[in-house]
Amino acid sequence: MDDYEKGMSACFDAAKTWMAIPAPKRGEIVRQIGDALRAKLHHLGRLLSLEMGKILPEGIGEVQEIIDMCDYAVGLSRQLNGSIIPSERPNHMMMEVWNPLGVVGVITAFNFPCAVLGWNACIALVCGNCVVWKGAPTTPLITIAMTKIVASVFEKNNLPSAIFTAFCGGAEIGQAIALDTRIPLVSFTGSTKVGQMVQQQVSARFGKCLLELSGNNAIIVMDDADIPLAVRSVLFAAVGTAGQRCTTCRRLLLHESIYQTFLDQLVEVYKQVRIGDPMEKGTLLGPLHTTASKESFLKGIQNIRSQGGKILLGGSAIESEGNFVQPTIVEISPAAPVVREELFGPVLYAMKFQVVNNPDLCVIHLLYMALISLS
Repeated sequence: MDDYEKGMSACFDAAKTWMAIPAPKRGEIVRQIGDALRAKLHHLGRLLSLEMGKILPEGIGEVQEIIDMCDYAVGLSRQLNGSIIPSERPNHMMMEVWNPLGVVGVITAFNFPCAVLGWNACIALVCGNCVVWKGAPTTPLITIAMTKIVASVFEKNNLPSAIFTAFCGGAEIGQAIALDTRIPLVSFTGSTKVGQMVQQQVSARFGKCLLELSGNNAIIVMDDADIPLAVRSVLFAAVGTAGQRCTTCRRLLLHESIYQTFLDQLVEVYKQVRIGDPMEKGTLLGPLHTTASKESFLKGIQNIRSQGGKILLGGSAIESEGNFVQPTIVEISPAAPVVREELFGPVLYAMKFQVVNNPDLCVIHLLYMALISLS
């Protein structure tokens, strides 16, 4: 923790310099960060894919998200306006001025080790805040690479590189950030369980929190849908990033009249999914991130079977080097407890619904289907 205190102290001191710089000038620095990342786009994308396991187009696309956020933040730096408010007192007016918080903490997860940082850090920087970043302990290489590039931009502008400070470490670093009164705002991305802990620790010291936590997304397909288009959409929503996204489609609600047709087509496209080296062109499904991720997947499959789920396709690990598993489609009741859980892997629950003549009852039935699998 000596390293944490050293880095945090430097960042806290640098905040005095950074917040005094006019917002458009801060935007210019962020523009340069975007250009520096753009020059290393493919190198960083390859590193991200190699370390995290997502396919190369996703790795490159994620780094591009930070570049896009830099571009957005540059424009925002000239729009950080307050208000002039009429006063009830003669010859008086009230002025609204937005001031930087000082230091913003950003704790990111393994599945998007770059993009989530960009969403938070780019905005925080143009608003005059320094950033303390804790990357995931399993993706230290991309954390270090990103930090070196960002730090070099600050140094070229004769500014303290500690304006952007990063730490590699485990839960002890995240807890230190959550408890640190020098950090008035903490952004956390990860599981609901850990997010609740972060929220409690930050709130206990009257800090502010931004939380992006677990998901269990659903897609509803009606009888008049363009089935081939919907099938392709469901495929990427459920299989992309090997199902390791809070926005992954986990629950597929199909109108009874198209249920079997849709599933037949979906199974066929699933069979065509190329599984393998995420760095190779044409691969659609790379490995899960860690051995623990694969074990969690297999435990989830056991729970699905024990709760009456029928495996239509997949449901097994692949015997090979790496943490590869089969993309899986399951028929299951929405009332099964496992459906209410976020299984972080390429598992899709297919469920059938009926539509009655009364539109209001139809809406109620769909809401019931969606809510019962979340409650």
